[in-house]
Amino acid sequence: MTTRLRVDNLAKTFILHNQQGIRLPVFHDASLEVNAGECVVLHGHSGSGKSTLLRSLYGNYLPDNGHIWVKHRDQWIDMVGAQAREILDVRRHSVGWVSQFLRVIPRISALHLVMQPLVELGVDKAEAEQRAAALLQHLNVPERLWQLAPSTFSGGEQQRVNIARGFIVDYPVLLLDEPTASLDATNRAAVVTLIEKAKARGAAVVGIFHDEEVRERVADRLHVMTPDSVNAENFA
Repeated sequence: MTTRLRVDNLAKTFILHNQQGIRLPVFHDASLEVNAGECVVLHGHSGSGKSTLLRSLYGNYLPDNGHIWVKHRDQWIDMVGAQAREILDVRRHSVGWVSQFLRVIPRISALHLVMQPLVELGVDKAEAEQRAAALLQHLNVPERLWQLAPSTFSGGEQQRVNIARGFIVDYPVLLLDEPTASLDATNRAAVVTLIEKAKARGAAVVGIFHDEEVRERVADRLHVMTPDSVNAENFA
């Protein structure tokens, strides 16, 4: 198996500066390995550090110590020690991210928002538009909305635009933060199909899924997180 993501002895503590510098440990000695073609689901109760770990993998949070190794352009990049320009390049080419919320860009249509990551990689605009339209159609976003700015959309519609944008590039690594949280059964199934296709092409997927049915469909392994330890176990 080809390893695409490896986490070694990661630790993260938040310091609450507005509360006399109280230190809030989130996790320590977190280790994880994700191979091409598999989905590892971060699992644990609220407050166990799932979202913090996922955001650390994307470079949004800087861990206290440890390493996050990402296979990028046939080299291993440590996201913990990487420069800002290296992290941006990793995000552009190697690591996709789908959060629970769409970062709305004023006056940008849903179609252009989805196709933007491809255009930034130099893909022809016509091809990028075609692929974006196919994703929006797959996710049941009405065509009448494609040329409108998503700021006026419902929460579920915004989330589906967000998912389309996250899946438009064939990233080797995909990070998914509750992508189906605000969706109905039909659209949850559409997202599951996208995840299955990503795994089939060899993507390494790490996600948080509170929906048990979705979790059972996509997970190859659970990575169980507790306040005192972080470990992995087989998913059955």
